[in-house]
Amino acid sequence: MTTILTFSLATGMMALAPERGWVILVILRFVVGLGVAGVASVDLPLLQEFVPASKRGWISGLSIGLLPVSGVLAATLSAYLGAKIGWRGLFAVGLVPALMAFVIRVWVPESPRWLFAQGRFEEARSALAWALQIDPGEIRLPTSLPDQRKTPWRKLFTYPRSVVAAVMTGLSQTGGVGLALWGVTLLMLVLKVTPAKASFLVIWLAFVGVPGRVFGSWLSEALGRRYAGALASLLAALTTSLAGYLHDAFLGTISVFYIMLLLHSFFGNGNASIVFPYMTELWPSSLRASGFGLVYGMSNLGKFIGPAGLAVIAGASNYVSPKATLAALVPGFNYFAVWYLLAVAAFLFIGIETRGRTIEELDAALAQRAPAPVRVPAQ
Repeated sequence: MTTILTFSLATGMMALAPERGWVILVILRFVVGLGVAGVASVDLPLLQEFVPASKRGWISGLSIGLLPVSGVLAATLSAYLGAKIGWRGLFAVGLVPALMAFVIRVWVPESPRWLFAQGRFEEARSALAWALQIDPGEIRLPTSLPDQRKTPWRKLFTYPRSVVAAVMTGLSQTGGVGLALWGVTLLMLVLKVTPAKASFLVIWLAFVGVPGRVFGSWLSEALGRRYAGALASLLAALTTSLAGYLHDAFLGTISVFYIMLLLHSFFGNGNASIVFPYMTELWPSSLRASGFGLVYGMSNLGKFIGPAGLAVIAGASNYVSPKATLAALVPGFNYFAVWYLLAVAAFLFIGIETRGRTIEELDAALAQRAPAPVRVPAQ
């Protein structure tokens, strides 16, 4: 609730910024970013603690299935309402998600695992009954627990393989974000179309991402997280690289470049619906939200190094408004593809398989992989 209110209220406050008050807009936009990233860090761990192990990949992946159309929705609101309500009105629309905090407060219970760890057994019973749609009286819970010790945040770094595997798989978004932010420019450059036509083509790239995320969610249960993630990452890398090499090829009147971008959107989004739930599963229950928040934040570096990398490869001297060139397409698209290949290596050689394992089983598996504590012999 706090993270939703943070980004929603900060967005609404941008409507009150003075003319030319770009510093205030930047500050508020920074607060928006804190809230948006915070929501992502909280919602997947919460969801997974309600979901049975056999369906965790499916449901976790589907929960982020509509993210690709969010930009299309924003652009549509801007196109149809922008002239009527202006930029201030559009920012004011950002207050609408704040209503979701009220919905969560009224309808969504706290994680039963967290309540159980706090000794709030009756609330945990009610939360489980809500999730299972049964009478609370049918659920039997123990009346006491062993002493619960608070796990310090620094304990995250006693799981170095989880950190490395999660960050490397998370950085696979580098190529996808880079292509998304450069999409209109690249389509105009390669296909010689108007900005309006290029924007229309980008809409279809976004919509293709939705079935791609459904596919990835299914694949993560069918093949397991590691093989599904490696396969989706490999296909995303291949289609990205081919888009660069075949940018001037056509199948009849259809651009192979655009076909490859459509396929990349499908497999890249499929990869995302595997990666983000997997990043959450790589941590013991006492560190789940903190661990995911850490590696999610680190993987968000891809949102900088993706677009900036293409600008550097293109030799742009203006990094605020860089210009793409045809000569930069092949090395630039190969640069995007490399980040997917790093994820392939992480899935296959560093990460563990999490499909079908309960949270307790994951805790045990991770405990075996954590470095043993150093013991100082008694004098």
